[in-house]
Amino acid sequence: MSNFKIQLDSVASSLDLLHASTETSIQEAIALLSHALKVRLPVLVCGNGGSAADAQHIAGEMVGKFLAERKALNVRALSTDTSVITAWANDVSYDTVFSRQVEAYGQPGGVLWAISTSGNSKNVIEAALQAKKQDMKVIGMTGEGGGALANLCDILIAAPSKYTPRIQEMHMMIYHHICEMIEKKFVK
Repeated sequence: MSNFKIQLDSVASSLDLLHASTETSIQEAIALLSHALKVRLPVLVCGNGGSAADAQHIAGEMVGKFLAERKALNVRALSTDTSVITAWANDVSYDTVFSRQVEAYGQPGGVLWAISTSGNSKNVIEAALQAKKQDMKVIGMTGEGGGALANLCDILIAAPSKYTPRIQEMHMMIYHHICEMIEKKFVK
C-alpha cells in the first residue's frame, strides 16, 4: 500500500471522528455567530501563524462573500493591522496584541472567535480573557483537549487530533462549513 493511500485512510478516519465529536459545537457556533451578525455586533477573529491566516480567511469570506451575493458581515481579523500589532508588541507586549484590539473593537454580545491548535497561545488566551471582561462570547477552535483556552470558551470546537497539520486541515473544513451555513441566513 502506498504512503498516499495510508494518508488518505488516516484523513477519512479523522473526518469520521471530527463529525462525531464536533457536530453539536459547530451548530451552536453557527447559531451564536448568526445572531451576533444579524444585530450587527462584531465578530473578532484571532490566531497566530497558520491560525492568523485562518482568521484572515474567515474575515475575508464573511466581509466579502463565500459562495453567494449578500450584504457584508461585521467580521474583523485581529492579525491584519500591522501598525497596531507591531507598535503594541514593541511598546508593551506581544502577549496582549489581540486583547488590546478586543478592548478597542469588542462590544457586549459580540463574539471572539479564537483559533489556537494547541489552545495555549498566550495572546489568544489574553484576547479571550478581555472578551469575557467585555461580556462577549468566545468560540474557541483548538486541537484535542483545548488547552488553557478551553476553560474560557462558551463554545469549544476541538479537532480530535494532537497533530498540527490534521488540526489545521480540520479547522479549514469546519470554518468553511460555518461560513457557508451563516451565509445562507443572509442571502435574500
